[in-house]
Amino acid sequence: MASVPPFDSQHGEPAYLYVRMADHLEARIKAGDLPPGSRLPGERDLAAEYRVAIGTARRAVEELRQRGLAVTLPAKGTYIKATSG
Repeated sequence: MASVPPFDSQHGEPAYLYVRMADHLEARIKAGDLPPGSRLPGERDLAAEYRVAIGTARRAVEELRQRGLAVTLPAKGTYIKATSG
């Protein structure tokens, strides 16, 4: 399992904070830290972990859904989808 460096909001190319957060979460998914079928922490927990506003965490989760990496089930939570390949 690959190691993902800690989140750094200033690292890399210029991008919106929610995109940087989604990129970091994607790296954690690909490294196996967040395996397929596992439940993603809630938006409030993600906001606290990443030290961002809840709106930023919400947009990062939406970005994961748009990338096809996660699915949200109402009243159940957000889960990591199996990746192909």
